[in-house]
Order: sequence, then C-alpha cells, then structure tokens
Amino acid sequence: MADFVRIVEVGPRDGLQNEKAMVATADKIELVDRLSASGLRTVEATSFVSPKWVPQLADAAEVMAGISRRPGVAYPVLVPNEQGYARARTAGADEVAVFTAASEAFTRQNINASIEESIERFAPVLARARADGVRVRGYVSTVLGCPYQGQVPLADVVRVARRLHAMGCYEVSLGDTIGVGTPRKAREMLLAVAAEVPMAALAVHFHDTYGQALANVAACIEAGVRVADSAVAGTGGCPYARGASGNVASEDLAYMLQGMGIDTGIDLEALAATGRWLAQRLGRATGSKVGQALAAA
Repeated sequence: MADFVRIVEVGPRDGLQNEKAMVATADKIELVDRLSASGLRTVEATSFVSPKWVPQLADAAEVMAGISRRPGVAYPVLVPNEQGYARARTAGADEVAVFTAASEAFTRQNINASIEESIERFAPVLARARADGVRVRGYVSTVLGCPYQGQVPLADVVRVARRLHAMGCYEVSLGDTIGVGTPRKAREMLLAVAAEVPMAALAVHFHDTYGQALANVAACIEAGVRVADSAVAGTGGCPYARGASGNVASEDLAYMLQGMGIDTGIDLEALAATGRWLAQRLGRATGSKVGQALAAA
C-alpha cells in the first residue's frame, strides 16, 4: 500500500454552495487560506456557475483575487460550460473541474439536459483548457444511487467516467451524492471503473447520510485509490436529495488515514481548528467528530 493519499478539499465550493445564509467574501478567502496553510495540496476554491443558480458563490472572482496562493497547492474551480471557463480564466484560475452524473434522471432534474448533452457542453472547455495548459478534473455524481431513479446501473457509471477521462480529464472523482453507499458496493463500483480508467486517475467522493462515508473511503483505499474528496467540518449536502447530509469531514478523514499509517501531509490540529472556526461562522457545531474531540481535549 502506498503511504500517501491526497485529500481534495471541497469545502469552499461544495461545502458552502448550499448554505442559505450568505457567507462573507472575506470569510471565504480566509477559509481557503487556512485550508492551504494546513498542508492540503488541493483546495477547490469556488465555482463559476451562474450566480442565478448558485448565489452563494456569486463572488467567485473576488475570492480568487483575494486568496494567497501557496506554492505546491492547486486551487481548482468548478465551471459548467465555456462561459464559466472564460470567467474562471479571467479570474486567474489555472485548474478547473466539470460536473455530470451517471443518472439520466438526476441530470435532467439538475440541469435540464441528458448526460450526453451535459458532456457535449464540456467539449469546448476541454479544448480551450488543452490550448491554455489548464488541467481539468471531472466529477461523476450519483454513482451509487439517485434520488429520482433509485439504482444507477454500474455500466452507466463506467461509461460516463471513461468518457470524461478520454476527453482529457486528468482525474475523475466518483461521487455518492446522496450517501447511500456501503463499503462493499463502493469497492465494487470503484473496481468496475478502474477496469476501464486507470486507478491513478480516479478519486472518490462520499457523503455521510447513513454514516458510511469513512468506511467507504477505507474500502476504496484498500482497493487502490489514492485520492479522496472531503469538506472541512463536514459541510455540504445535496439540495436535490431529501435527507442527504454533508461530505465526509476532512478532519475525520485525515485522522483515519493517519491511523492507517498513510501520510496526508496535513497538520490535523490546524485543520480541525479551521473546521471549528468555519462552524462558528456558519452558526452551528462542527460536523467533524475529530474536531469535537480535539476541542474537548
């Protein structure tokens, strides 16, 4: 087993995008800076989706202008299409991410398009990114279940992940959007995709609705994946899935991996302190068990 796992911090984007109360731009900037200072190598900073659809992240350009970029840290941003890509590049983004789903029903409900239509929108983004020397990450959501159609055929997950990788995504993150997965199913899904896409180009992204996220990550780590997404303080959730809770907490994930003898490069105390700071800003307790335990120690 390799001794390093890269944690992709998605809190500033996936964690905050569904918050109803507006988070101050200065707090978003401080959040990104705190996270990058904790040793994380990838911090997804914001999203250039239309402010009409995600008003919480309407200040994306201001956030990108305000953060202090550390050497060796990547700051990807989510873009939905070529227009979003252009805005992101103007704001100084040098890595982007695109997002689709393995469920036709979810894609229709979410963006009023088929999976194929959503992927076609990425073609000009990938073309421009190649010309600009910009790396592109791909997200595939609903890999273990959909709030609208229920079960998602594994063949659909494999097909969409393979397509994104073939288009030029250097990494494809496999997301259990509604948090219904269990370790065996998560492992089987990962291995099925890895038969078509190199394991080194895959990441996993689990939500904790049924308390299975850490176990799912552990099963996938044992199966060979070396990249996992998480959100500080366990923020996030899916607005289209009733009861879907936040992402697996970055602090809890880092603690588990360290306990498995795996290096993450993260200062756990600093990360947990950031989680508690963010929770205070959001007016609630941190969603991280590790963060709570360290605060009480």
